[in-house]
Amino acid sequence: MPDTGAKGSGDDDLSVSREQGFFDKSFGVRFLIILTFLISLFAFLHFREVRVEVLELGSVAPGYVVSQVDFDFFDEEATIILRGEAVRDIGKIYKLVDSFIRQRRTEFENYLIYDQNWRDEAEQSTFDEVYRGLDLLENTLMQMRFTDPRTFRKMEQVNLDTQDYQIYTPVDISEEVDLPDLMWDYVKELSFHDAGIEKSSVDFILKYFKERDWKLEEDVAAWRLLRRQVQSYVPDKYTPVSAGKRIIDQGEKVTTRHVAMLQAMKKSLSENRNLWHPATLAGSLLMTLLLFTIGALYLKIVHPDVIRSNRKLFLLVIVVVLTLLISKIYELFMLTSATNFADAVRFPLFAPFAAIMLCYLLHVDIAVFVAILITVVLSMILAIDRHGLLITNIIAALVAILGASRLKRRREIFLVCGQAWLACAFVIISLHLYENRLWEVASATDFISSGFFMLGTAVLVVGLLPLLESTFDIMTEATLMEYMDPNNELLRRLAIEAPGTYQHSVVVGNLGEAAALSIGANGLFCRVSALYHDVGKLATPQYFTENQQGGMNIHQLLTPKESAQVIVAHVQEGVALARKAGLPEPFIDIIKEHHGTTLTYYFYRKALDAASDDVTIDKLEFRYHGPRPRSKESAIMMIADSLEAASRSLEEVTEEKLTELVDSLVRGKSEDGQFDNCLLTFEELGMVKTAMVKTLLAAAHARIKYPKRETEE
Repeated sequence: MPDTGAKGSGDDDLSVSREQGFFDKSFGVRFLIILTFLISLFAFLHFREVRVEVLELGSVAPGYVVSQVDFDFFDEEATIILRGEAVRDIGKIYKLVDSFIRQRRTEFENYLIYDQNWRDEAEQSTFDEVYRGLDLLENTLMQMRFTDPRTFRKMEQVNLDTQDYQIYTPVDISEEVDLPDLMWDYVKELSFHDAGIEKSSVDFILKYFKERDWKLEEDVAAWRLLRRQVQSYVPDKYTPVSAGKRIIDQGEKVTTRHVAMLQAMKKSLSENRNLWHPATLAGSLLMTLLLFTIGALYLKIVHPDVIRSNRKLFLLVIVVVLTLLISKIYELFMLTSATNFADAVRFPLFAPFAAIMLCYLLHVDIAVFVAILITVVLSMILAIDRHGLLITNIIAALVAILGASRLKRRREIFLVCGQAWLACAFVIISLHLYENRLWEVASATDFISSGFFMLGTAVLVVGLLPLLESTFDIMTEATLMEYMDPNNELLRRLAIEAPGTYQHSVVVGNLGEAAALSIGANGLFCRVSALYHDVGKLATPQYFTENQQGGMNIHQLLTPKESAQVIVAHVQEGVALARKAGLPEPFIDIIKEHHGTTLTYYFYRKALDAASDDVTIDKLEFRYHGPRPRSKESAIMMIADSLEAASRSLEEVTEEKLTELVDSLVRGKSEDGQFDNCLLTFEELGMVKTAMVKTLLAAAHARIKYPKRETEE
């Protein structure tokens, strides 16, 4: 039992069992965990977004914005002007009125049917041939379009089909017009070329239609199609902006041009980072190794148990990576949001999540260190105002840790997050006072947004804690409180089948809690684990004196060796029952260690007295199988268990007698080497003895004697 002179600080973490399996001990698993963390941290540090202040269209700029780099931006206004100039020369497009074409055809058909004189004009033509030629002509006239020379050339420049177009511009489309002969020659070529119709029939048909007047109208659809085609050939106009040039002035109304410039500047900044350049990669790698080295050295010096346990290390990595991942998801939503979300939420809170989780699942010291380190990382990887992010996250995380360190129930997490939000509110007020903008709308949005972040943190923590506790077999104070429920199957059985053992366990728990709290150890764990430390006695409760209700002692029927074996077996029976009931491994550690390798002296002495001089008694047959206590809490439970049982033999309970008894018990166990592995110092041992004596005295205080009530006549 080394005496370091330092007070107990609860360094032995009882939240995770000391029993290590393959996962906990494997170097390969540890290497994979560390490698996964390094890759994740490198990815977060390297693939950072560039934040450019987003101004909402139509809003008023709160301040001026200056270009940070040379860039070219898509100038929509200039492009619109250029495209407008390109279509300025496009004239109107005309076509023959469809109904008028069908009317002329009907007139021609009537002429063929009712006036047989047409055969004199087309002696070699047949009716069928003329009718087929009429169909061809009608189709050509339907497709025919007319425009001016400039428009015709513009169509050729943009590769539009001009086969059905003719250069012709009517003076007045409200009147019927006589189409020029040149147009009819073109119609003849389009309609009847290689059609297999006799020339006389073609001439007869064209002669009839050439002699008629025609009505034209504007073809708006063709005109719009031409404009779109011409505009599509005009390239986008990109205007250069040099670094240092002011993009927008304070108080200026934000236009689409300003928004385009800001987006182009952001894109240029991202491209200039050149993520795959060796220098950029080396910088991110060096920063990753630096942060990892700082964290590893801290854990090695302050919490080496985390380095030795893969479960604890993996849990730490999961919480850190999950926090960073949540922050990146938020950043992605913020940057892709169409609204001005970044200005409305200026103080996002992520560090309190990691702080509460680690404080609850591992240790307060780890939570403080990780909260500060993760806040620094967040200020590096997030495209958010670093000044406000650092201050609010550190303050909120520290306040959350102060509250989480005293948590007894999970629902109290909401209260802790509320306290953190209140502290954050004071920080926000201070920052707004510095900026002289306390009474602006931004102050209210900052209060509300930070409140929503802390509410989300509480919901997320409450949802994830049971999952992580069960996955990593971690026992928190909330879990301990659940195991104090008297309706637990083992406790109910103990109270019914072994009531003396149950009462003994309750008293041992009170003694252990008081002693543990006196040296800063885990008092609640001692109190709860004491309820289960003797569950092995359920197998044979009648063999233990506290459960014997008078009458014959069953040990009178057994040899000392058999009695010792029955008594010692309650430890193994307790381990089996605890594992079957699914008790946490730290409870099972207490069951195995609360007797250590001590000697069942009563039966050993009895065996010595009964043995003849030539018989040797093996002490090992009368010893518990251990192991010896490996934590301060286990040593406290050993002392409390022995003291509670021995104190029942005292005829008079006084402070002097209890002190003498506990000194004797502790001296004997110390000389037997039971405290060699528990790191309990002499100073702490003295405080433990004092606390137990006071607790027993309080439980055994004297009462006044009430006079006997005489029966009234």
